Amino acid sequence: MNIAVLGAGAWGTAIACAISGRHSVVLHARDPDQARAVASTRVNQRYLPAVTLPTALAVSADFDAAIKHASDGLILVATPTRALREISRSLAAADFAGPVAWLCKGLEEIGHRLAHEVVAEEWPAAVDRSGPVSGPSFALEVARGLPTALTTAGSAGFCEVVTDALHGGALRIYSSSDVVGVEVGGTVKN
Repeated sequence: MNIAVLGAGAWGTAIACAISGRHSVVLHARDPDQARAVASTRVNQRYLPAVTLPTALAVSADFDAAIKHASDGLILVATPTRALREISRSLAAADFAGPVAWLCKGLEEIGHRLAHEVVAEEWPAAVDRSGPVSGPSFALEVARGLPTALTTAGSAGFCEVVTDALHGGALRIYSSSDVVGVEVGGTVKN
């Protein structure tokens, strides 16, 4: 599967590392200097310095190329919650028609909305094919391949795609229809 991970912080880098052995993954960093540095050194020195990125993992600052890469696959949004509104607008404008999962936890700072509420406001067409992936996880442990359990929530079809894409090895993904419960659980965990 072709997957784009939008957000090259600790969590985005970790999940990209964890799945790049099974899928074609592009890690998108919005800062071109960061993207170049991570691509050339194979280390995200700022956010996850203890981990060497797999050689199969592509790193890019080109948003449109990352979206195109995932056009027949999956997008994982690994930005802070405060950036989800802007990312949702950008994905809507790009006419991305595939499934989108967000890894961000917490409430939006202004308005105190949960992530699914932000997506519903900015990109209503994506509601049935989107949802959270959350759980009691730590980026460094995921990147190192330590056992981790996460939950995805949304429609049955969406959960099946996300579970098929992410579940494997030490990374266990479970499904739920309780979007609010998964988001609130992630918020409380943080």
